[in-house]
Parts: sequence; C-alpha cells; structure tokens
Amino acid sequence: MRVNVLLATAAALAPLVAGAGTAASASKMEELMDIKTKQWDEARAKGLFGGSLLYRKITSKQACINGVAGKGTAAYRCNNVDLHGFLSHEDLGSSTKAGNDVWGWTSPDGREFGIVGQTDGVGFVEVTRGGKLEYLGRLDTQTTATSWRDIKVIGHHAYIGAESDGHGLQIFDLNRLLSVKPWWNPVFWRPRTFSKERDLTALFTGFGASHNLVAHEEAMMIYAVGGRSGANARNTTCAGGMFMVDVSDPANPVSPGCIPHDGYVHDAQCVVYSGPSEKYRGRQICFNFNEDTLTIMDVTDKKNPAVVSRTPYHGAAYTHQGWLVDHTQTFLLLDDEKDELDGTDPAADGHTTTYIFNVTNLEGPINTGIYKSPARSIDHNQYVVNGLTYQANYGSGLRIVDVSGVELDPTGGNFEEVGFFDCHPEDDEVGGVIKFLGTWSVYPYFKSGYILLNSIERGIFSLKYTGRKARY
Repeated sequence: MRVNVLLATAAALAPLVAGAGTAASASKMEELMDIKTKQWDEARAKGLFGGSLLYRKITSKQACINGVAGKGTAAYRCNNVDLHGFLSHEDLGSSTKAGNDVWGWTSPDGREFGIVGQTDGVGFVEVTRGGKLEYLGRLDTQTTATSWRDIKVIGHHAYIGAESDGHGLQIFDLNRLLSVKPWWNPVFWRPRTFSKERDLTALFTGFGASHNLVAHEEAMMIYAVGGRSGANARNTTCAGGMFMVDVSDPANPVSPGCIPHDGYVHDAQCVVYSGPSEKYRGRQICFNFNEDTLTIMDVTDKKNPAVVSRTPYHGAAYTHQGWLVDHTQTFLLLDDEKDELDGTDPAADGHTTTYIFNVTNLEGPINTGIYKSPARSIDHNQYVVNGLTYQANYGSGLRIVDVSGVELDPTGGNFEEVGFFDCHPEDDEVGGVIKFLGTWSVYPYFKSGYILLNSIERGIFSLKYTGRKARY
C-alpha cells in the first residue's frame, strides 16, 4: 500500500467570498451533529441498535402485499417496493452496530456489490440471485469510529472518507471482492477482514477528516468536502471547501489544491456540463450544497476555479444535498436537512420538503417550486434515475417520486410519489416524527433493479421497485 501525503496550499487560489464560512454556519453544523449524536445515544439506550438478535437476517423475497412487506418484528410499511434481503450491521461485522452511507459497484461481468458504511468501517456485500445479500468481508476505519463516513466509486476503486481525525482517503480495489467466493465451502468459509495496512491500493492523508466525498468520474477527481479537523477543516485556509484529489492513478493520488471560494461545502454533484448555458458547455461544473445556498462552481481549471453563482432560497435552514433531474441539466432537486426540524416555511408542517431549481441559466438559478412528501420526516440524500428520484428520508425510509414532468410544471405540481419502503416502523403509529433515525442513504443504480437502502440502527436492505415508470 502506498501512503500519499500531499497538503494542498490554497494561497494561489481565490480568497473567500465575503460572508462565506461564517460563525453562524459553523454553529448550525455543530448544532446538527450534536442533536444527531444525542438522538442516537438515546436510541441506543432504548436498545434500537440491537444488532442481529433484534434484526434477523432476511434471505428470501418478502413481497409488498396490502401495504406491508415481511411479518412480525420484521414487518415494514411499503408501496410498490418488495423486500428481497436484509443483513444487520452486526451481521456485517460491525461492533458498533450502526450505519451511515452506502454505494455500489458492478463488475465487468455484471456482478453487483454494495459498500455499506458503518461507524467503524465498511462492510462488503454481493447482491446475488433474487436480490439476496451475501456478506463477503469488511474494511475497518483507518483511525477511530465516527458516525459520519462516506463512500464513492470510480472505476473499480472505492474511495472512503470519514470525520475521524487523521482518517484521510482509503482507496480500495474492488476487484479483490471477485475472488471472495463463500459458496465454495459454505460450512467453513468465513468473511474476510481486509487489512488497512496491506490491502489498500493507497491511503491519501492530505486532508485528514472529511464529512462527504464527491466523485467526478469523467475527470477522475475526488472532492473531499467539510470535516471537523485536518487540512480541510472550516478554520483552515481551505475553509471546509472542496479538497481536490486527482485519482487518475489510484495508486498515486495527488492534490491540485483546495477550493475555499464559498467556504464550507456540505455536498455536491459534479458533471461535464452539456446543458443550455452555452458559455459553460464542456466545462467541469459542480453544483454545491453550501449550508445556506446552492453554489455553482466552474472547476475546469484546477488552478483557477471560479464561483458561477450563489443562490439562497426561501426556507433555507441547512442546505444539505441534491441532484440534477436528467441529462438536460435544466432542473435540480435540493434537500434541506434542517427546515423540517426548525419548522421554517414551507416545511413548518414537518412533511419532507424538496426544493426545485431551474438551473437553465447557471449564473442565475431560480427556485421554481417545492414538492411535499405525504410523510412527515427529515430528508437526507436523493438520486434521480430515469425520471424517478430515490429519496432516503430518515424516519420515512425510501420514497420514490416521479419528477419527470418538471419541465411541464416547474412548481412540482405534477410530482407524484409512486413507491416507498419505510424501514423505521417505530414512528408509524404517530404518523412520523422529526428525528434523525431510520434511513441514511440509498443506492439505486444497479442494472438488475435491486436497490440498497442503509439504515442507521438496523442494517442494509435489498429492495426492488415494482411500480410504473416515469410518466413523462
């Protein structure tokens, strides 16, 4: 394994935008993390992080019938989503029994794998025939456990960051999973624990801690964003912005520097732009979710990145994450993680609120409308595939919404929920609670149609949507 230490110098980059990275933003982030930690501690004290004794394996299809999939203590409310498999975090080798992010990888021969984030590392699973989940092994955290771990994949390498002090970027070759074959000797076979000293392709330690990772596959770039400590923390020259890591050669990652222009970045989606703003076609454009704004960056020239626009919106409490609706790159969905909690308009009723932006003009995005979920819950992460957005909304679980008609009605008036799977039944009787329990993230990109949903306190679910296609 190669350990690569390259600290970025931001001196050559543009100065911070006035007002970015303010103490107010810092206090919001700290407040959110403290609230989450307290709620998770309370849930742990109540026994909700019960591991495999409380949350049993599911190894066969549980169809969604009359609004329920499964039975007994493993019965979940649903609509047009079947349950095909489940493994608890303890089943995946976690001693802390707590989860976070999830991502996936498809091998050249079509096998489908999940990388399941946990507070103490990641677990590797294969989605086998019928959607069953097979645990293959795990990779422990590089330093200490943390509730915030993020995973992205470029090519056949997984990139793993965490809020742990000094963690850096673990780079793991997923081809190693291809030779892990438990069916060869199912009686004596044991999952493999990969060594963080010997089995990594490389370890990049230039930024220390990170809150999220952003992958831009076309540019072979990983952007580490946020982080409480290390070279990219909020109180450094990099200001918690986008810390650039060029992974063109995964064994030798290098950093062109960091981008502090708009201060702390919570998450982003980066694309080679092909939308209607002619000035930016062919440029590397990042749509950043920067705590209180949608900030669009041109990062084509790594030595001279630039802010294209910085757009606030009514109701902003904590701008968290979002995704472009389709390949036309004209509309974007944004989720705010604190509006339901704070009760700010338009999310005062606690129903998950998604903000719709027309980004036809990159220099002047417009918030054209909102979509309100029928469920009360806090939103977290969403990804759009073929006109359907797959939302991971804490207590209300996976929510699948048809957003394909956004160009016909930019207000969101024709958005429609077409399926859901609620993996947190504890709040069902009261119609949902505004807490940070339940779902963390979703991976909806497998060709097979199987969907991975990672629960904070339970484990990893294998699901399949059975409803209609996008209408428009």
